[in-house]
Amino acid sequence: MTLPVGNEAAHAAFAAAMASGALHHAWLFAGPEGVGKASFARAAALRLLAEGASPGTLPPGFDVPEGDRTRSLVTAGSHPDYRELARQPKDADKPGQDLARSITIAQVRSLQPMFATTPSMSSRRMVLIDAIDDLERGGANALLKNLEEPPAGTIFLLISHAPGRLLPTIRSRCRLLRFDPLDDVAMAGVLRRTLPECDEAEIAALVKAGQGAPGRALGFAGLDLAKLDDAMAAIARDGDPGNARRSRLAKMLAPKAAQPRYEAFLDRAPAFIASVAPSRQGRRLQTALDSYDAARALAATARGLSLDSQATVYEMAGLVAKLAEA
Repeated sequence: MTLPVGNEAAHAAFAAAMASGALHHAWLFAGPEGVGKASFARAAALRLLAEGASPGTLPPGFDVPEGDRTRSLVTAGSHPDYRELARQPKDADKPGQDLARSITIAQVRSLQPMFATTPSMSSRRMVLIDAIDDLERGGANALLKNLEEPPAGTIFLLISHAPGRLLPTIRSRCRLLRFDPLDDVAMAGVLRRTLPECDEAEIAALVKAGQGAPGRALGFAGLDLAKLDDAMAAIARDGDPGNARRSRLAKMLAPKAAQPRYEAFLDRAPAFIASVAPSRQGRRLQTALDSYDAARALAATARGLSLDSQATVYEMAGLVAKLAEA
């Protein structure tokens, strides 16, 4: 399994802990969403299981060769010593769509039969939770009991995008491993390899949108972010005294088929306004800061209350237009 690009220091720290022979039983992989925490956790879990099954037979690093029995079972989702908890789809026939709001207490309790026995194929068993931030309160309390009295041979890898929101008792039981955003050069490299069909303008727009997180950027792929950014730049530069530009943008993003681009716009507009602020001073800076606060609030409200998309885009573009008035 290929390790994600970036955060080599975090990878090396975990490798050193593995080599020490005294690996802590619970790890909190913390950092922005989309920087490769979960991908690294899966690679680490596979390696630990494979090492436990066949000590001293694997090549250096985190690689587990194709054809290895442990790798085959984990890939097939049938390894008896590996469990991964994540939000489940509301409709089992539509995996990946309309996910439940939380990882439930029932999912945490489903681990107990595994904990009641010794590991089946290895000296270890692995539990990966992606993300621990999604765990409902009852589930967090149930998990805490396992972290306080870890079952023999069990290692927990907990993914968190916002560790400050977790129960302090959970944080205190874990060893923290921080993951940072990637720089623009690394981001562009990942995107060019993953999206060879994209031109440089789209790559540049995705790098901006990703804010150091390749996973976030890839979620915007194919949405022509460069065109959205150009539209906002024109409104911010020249204003929109006749309302034609914001009306055109609102109509473009209003249809149901444009929902992914609308969602991207809700993310990009506040970020666009924030990118303008550092070059301003005095009243112009205050206008940018006020517009940024209003744009963030509008984006959150639009998602939470499912506001009319056309009206929301029109209002958001109006906040961008204020940058030209200052």
